Amino acid sequence: MLSMGSIFTARAQQAALKTNLLYDATTTPNLGVEVSMGRRSTAQVVYALNPWKFSHAETKQLRHWLLMPEYRHWFCQKFNGAFLGVHALGGQFNIGGIDLPLPVFDDLARNRYEGWFAGAGVSFGYQWLLSRRWNLEAGIGLGYLRLHYKQFPCTECGALIQETNKNYFGPTKLALSVMYCF
Repeated sequence: MLSMGSIFTARAQQAALKTNLLYDATTTPNLGVEVSMGRRSTAQVVYALNPWKFSHAETKQLRHWLLMPEYRHWFCQKFNGAFLGVHALGGQFNIGGIDLPLPVFDDLARNRYEGWFAGAGVSFGYQWLLSRRWNLEAGIGLGYLRLHYKQFPCTECGALIQETNKNYFGPTKLALSVMYCF
């Protein structure tokens, strides 16, 4: 005979597929996988890729890829409620011609930046159970990035302005994700 505890354990979420709707809003397809590591811990990895130029303006591009693994400790129950996490991240970028106030790059609207980044940070988030299979997650991360890049005076052409490294401290993650759990 099954006890109530074993019924809830059998139905507990053990893994999830997710997409960050904020990445999707920037035309960056992404997919995350989160799996149970213990009673109150999970691990996830997220991959995001934006491989194209904007069709309405040949000079605008937000090409990049990102890989972000993360370990999470849940305060009460995994896949439900608040968590603290530790994440790493790395990737490459080729961006320019976009009027975004990114704190790392000067005059992104008139310049192109091409390079790589790597870093780590801590995160805090919360998941809401929407149904047995669906969750909603919000999260933010703060940390450090090391960037190496080349700067060019326009998005398609031009001589190299500089090749440099930059250290960045600040937000490293922002997520509003929808999840399918199993």
